[in-house]
Amino acid sequence: MTFMPWSSDLMLGIPHVDAQHQHLVALINALHDELDNPIPDRAVVGEVLEGLVEYTHNHFIEEEVMFQRYGYPQATAHTAEHGQFTTQAMHWLLRFEAGEEVDLEAMAFLKHWLLHHILQEDRAYVPFLQAAIAQAGAPSAITSEAPSVC
Repeated sequence: MTFMPWSSDLMLGIPHVDAQHQHLVALINALHDELDNPIPDRAVVGEVLEGLVEYTHNHFIEEEVMFQRYGYPQATAHTAEHGQFTTQAMHWLLRFEAGEEVDLEAMAFLKHWLLHHILQEDRAYVPFLQAAIAQAGAPSAITSEAPSVC
């Protein structure tokens, strides 16, 4: 059974953001799958964990560029959430690189944080961005905001 199944409930209707979120879910599942092995391969765990940190960082930058471009009023709070997550993810990566194992607590946090962030925090910006883009007269801009980091 998949640790964190992707579903249409997680889609925001912004194709490049949805694709990035789907990739983040896939990375979390890959990390969980490796950790679920009787003897997880540390090299694989490290590679997936580093990829997750890097990909998430790039995804956050793309969201924050959208916020700046369209003047999203909750950008400061949303960006602060990104910062908190990045700090926690880097903490796990550094602990892993120092010889510690990634545990189930980290996996539970990743799953809960991403679900909450997409379903509540990210979903909150969609109506604003749709309205801002429509007002700017650029109806297709939301779908071609930035190149995907997939």
